[in-house]
Amino acid sequence: MNTVWSTYIQKIPTLYLTRSLRFSDRYKEKYMTAFAIDSQKSLLEIGCGPGALTEALARWYPEMQVCGCDRDTNFIRFAREKAPNIPFFEEDATKLSFADESFEVTISNTVSEHIEPSAFYGEQYRVLKHGGVCLVLSGRRGIVHNAPCVSETSEFEKEIWSRVSAVCEEMDRKNAVCAYPMNEMEMPKAMERHGFHDISTEYLTVNLTPDHPCFSREEAFAIIESHRASALNGIGIMKDTVGNMVSADEIAEMERLTNARYDKRIALYDAGIKQWDTYMSLTMVLRGVKR
Repeated sequence: MNTVWSTYIQKIPTLYLTRSLRFSDRYKEKYMTAFAIDSQKSLLEIGCGPGALTEALARWYPEMQVCGCDRDTNFIRFAREKAPNIPFFEEDATKLSFADESFEVTISNTVSEHIEPSAFYGEQYRVLKHGGVCLVLSGRRGIVHNAPCVSETSEFEKEIWSRVSAVCEEMDRKNAVCAYPMNEMEMPKAMERHGFHDISTEYLTVNLTPDHPCFSREEAFAIIESHRASALNGIGIMKDTVGNMVSADEIAEMERLTNARYDKRIALYDAGIKQWDTYMSLTMVLRGVKR
């Protein structure tokens, strides 16, 4: 059993909510155009987390055999319960149990930066059929402007984050979080070095601005709640990481303050007081073909 990522890095509510928004059917055509995999019959998502992208892929490609894998037991348990019609496997991306040439497509989202490139690309090259497509999605620097009511941080909270920052940073280092970053020039070169050809890059934007009139009230709330989940995620990880450096009462107060800020953001939305807080994600889609 491996639960490191879901315990110390990203908890299920955060990861599932944020990915569900980024891979909403609203953006289906953008992704499908970049993926260019309409004729393939089998797909494996590597590092699927709690399964939001896998679910989207199964909807977008109903004729394709779509499955997902992740090494985190909690993620796979959640994914199986949420989408029992999709096969999910507990697997290490660096030593997959699948036979050679098992799939026509492999895809990963924000995984490549955490795995040594030879292991990351080597296993995908092995399990792909000849002519198979490797898709690597990587988050790039987007645009983030929080509403003022959300950006406020008390001196109490600043002191606690300062108190625990070194421990949290060490936990990231220990688990190789973003240990293998690459820029937009380096990523296609790495894919090419590991045997892929016909390499292409695309860049897709997703605009998650709750006050934008294209979003319904339900969708706007989902955007706000995803950011609430991200904020609470950091507090929850701190609670699991730093031991007795922070008391239960301090944790509870941090959660209370965070929830109060996001409750205020929702109240402003309901009152029609636009904040124009902006969350624009930029995703690089790297595509290569196995020789």
